[in-house]
Amino acid sequence: MLKKITTADKILLGITFLSLVYSETLYFKGDTDSAIFVGIWVPSILAFGIYLKLIIKNNK
Repeated sequence: MLKKITTADKILLGITFLSLVYSETLYFKGDTDSAIFVGIWVPSILAFGIYLKLIIKNNK
């Protein structure tokens, strides 16, 4: 299963992780509204990655 992880998957997971860390950093600095806004990006980025995978799989 790990052999099917592409470079694009790694990039999307990296961006997702960075978004999560940035959100937590904002939260602990006291900017809770911005932290929640950035935290919402995490599932959106993952959903976009799943969408791209489905498009690629259906076009093969």
